[in-house]
Order: sequence, then structure tokens, then C-alpha cells
Amino acid sequence: MSMIRDLRAVVRPSSRVSLRKETSTSYDTTRAPGTPSAVVDCAVYRDGARVQSPGPLSPQEAMRLVRRDGGFVWIGLHEPTEAEFAGIASEFGLHPLAVEDAVQAHQRPKLERYDDSLFTVFKTIHYVEHDRLTANSEVVETGEVMCFTGRDFFITVRHGGQGSLRALRHRLQDDPELLAKGPSAVLHAIADHVVDGYIAVADAVQDDIDEVETEVFSPGRRGGVSRGVDSARIYQLKREVLEFKRAVAPLLRPMQLLSERPMRLIDPDIQKYFRDVADHLARVQEQVLGFDELLNSILQANLAQASVAQNEDMRKITAWAAIIAVPTMVCGVYGMNFQYMPELHWKYGYPVIMGITAALCLGIHRTLKRNGWL
Repeated sequence: MSMIRDLRAVVRPSSRVSLRKETSTSYDTTRAPGTPSAVVDCAVYRDGARVQSPGPLSPQEAMRLVRRDGGFVWIGLHEPTEAEFAGIASEFGLHPLAVEDAVQAHQRPKLERYDDSLFTVFKTIHYVEHDRLTANSEVVETGEVMCFTGRDFFITVRHGGQGSLRALRHRLQDDPELLAKGPSAVLHAIADHVVDGYIAVADAVQDDIDEVETEVFSPGRRGGVSRGVDSARIYQLKREVLEFKRAVAPLLRPMQLLSERPMRLIDPDIQKYFRDVADHLARVQEQVLGFDELLNSILQANLAQASVAQNEDMRKITAWAAIIAVPTMVCGVYGMNFQYMPELHWKYGYPVIMGITAALCLGIHRTLKRNGWL
């Protein structure tokens, strides 16, 4: 237990904000001869320390060192093609189905066990900064990290522009005690890194939802509809939350399996820390499900307010039509071409009719206003 007492501090950055802004634009540009171009880094770790070599190692050279002197190899790849990954898959005996998933990407988060390896898929989430939420705003970006965990190797395959593992690798290299636990320590570190990213994104999405909710129910409104808020903005945010949920929800079961079911490729000292990751993931899932329900309520409230505003407009139009109907009727009667009409030639007929018409209109106006139609 004492050997990994600082596990949380090692695998988690000190600030979630820096985690969200971490990018993957810098890769190793020096390659060993014959190394696939998709390889970002390839290193051998023995007794928790990175084995220094005269130059960059190819995956085949790294595996030969491990088989000769012990330790494990950690290979990081970014969007490899089938041809680039074929040699590595053959060298490490990876299952063809897992290899196919790793190359094609667009997989659900999952955990699959093969004879000599574990295949784990994580969806990475990155929050897209924006000044103002619009109907076309992109709120989250997704990527993927596939992990092959073996007895003496660990291979990561990343897809998408986000989710760089460079900083995480450096933090792990600064803790030899942790790396000495082998590939399972790296798997836990990546799982914790991904879930911490979910927490940071969830906090940012919560701010966006709070902003929309405030605008929908703000007092500065005209006719019951908030200025600048439309259903398209709410619906767009709901779609982005759905994308978030697709990354979080399927991962809960794999994390529970890693934390509860003994596996020979997972160090027992590391396994108990997967429970902490599963607990954080469950909290994020509850939060994301709450986002979905809250956005449904906000969308329904906004549509209901729009409907109420339209009804109020129709009532006003109807009220004014009722008022105008009185002079229209009077004018219509006296506009008929009958020779013998009552009071047609009376001296005070015009002002009396106009007065009666005005009184009727005023009376109707006051009645409708008292009843809330105007």
C-alpha cells in the first residue's frame, strides 16, 4: 500500500483546467529505422525506470530488450493505418478482432479479454471553448484511446486530435514505484486521466446549461419569450450532452469489472484503485443524465412560454377586433342606401351616433382590459 500511496497525485494533474486545455500537437519526430510513422513514443521500462537507449527504439527492438532483460514496453500510436499496425500486432500477438477495432476506431467504450491481453476502449472528451452558445455551437469534441494490456507490454492507439498522453507518460516516469507495478499501472493512470477529463467537461457544460436556464427564465423578457434564446440553441446543447453520455455510460461496466473481478494481468494493488475511478465515473454519469433531464425541462418550458406568448398575442388581436366591430357595424348600417332610415336627417344624429359608438368602444375596452385581454 505504501508503494502506491501517492497514486492519485501522480496520475491526476493538479488542475483540471490544464487537463482540458492539454493538446496533442507535439509528437516525437525522430523515429528508429523501420518504425511506423504512427508511433508517437516507444520505450522500455524496467524496475519503474525508463531504459535509456542510444537512439529511438522500434517496437521490435523494444520487445527484444524486454524478452532478454525483463520489464515492459509502452508503445504509443496515433491513428495508425492497417499496414502500420500489422507488424506491431504480429510482434505482440494481438487478437485480429481487437486490431480491427483499433485501426477502424469509432468504437463504444468497452473491455474485452483475450488469452494473453486485455483490450480497453476509452472515449476522450474535450470541451470546446466558445464566447456564446449558438444553434451551431460545438460544445464537446470526442476522441478515442484504445489500450492493449499484456504481461510485458502496453500499447495505446489514439484517434482524434485530443487526448494526448505525453504529459501523463512524463508524470508516470517521475514515479518509479508506480511504474514498477507494470502495464496495469499505466492502464489505471489512463482510465483516471480520461475520467478526470469527463469531470472537467461536466463542470463546463454545467455552466452552459446554467446560462441557458437563466436566459429562459430571466425577468427581462418581452411577451413571455426570453430575448436571444430559441429552441435551436437548447436542442443543440442537448445533442452535445447526448454525445457526452455516449462516452460516459458504456464505460461504467468495464471500470466495475476492472475493480471487482480478479484478473491475472491486473496487479492486485492497482485493482483497488479502479474502484475510485468507477466511483468518479458513476458520479459523472449521474450528472450527465441530470443534464439530459434538465435540458428536456428547459426545452419544454421554452416551448410552453412561446405558446403562451402566441396565445396572448391572439387574445389581443381578438380584443381589438371586438372593439373595431362596433364602429364597423354602425358604419355598415348607415352606409346602406335606404331612403327612409330613422334619424337620417336629424340635426344631432351624427354626434349622437358617434358618441354612442365611442362609449361602446370604451366600455368594451375597459371590460377586456379588466379581464386581462389587453
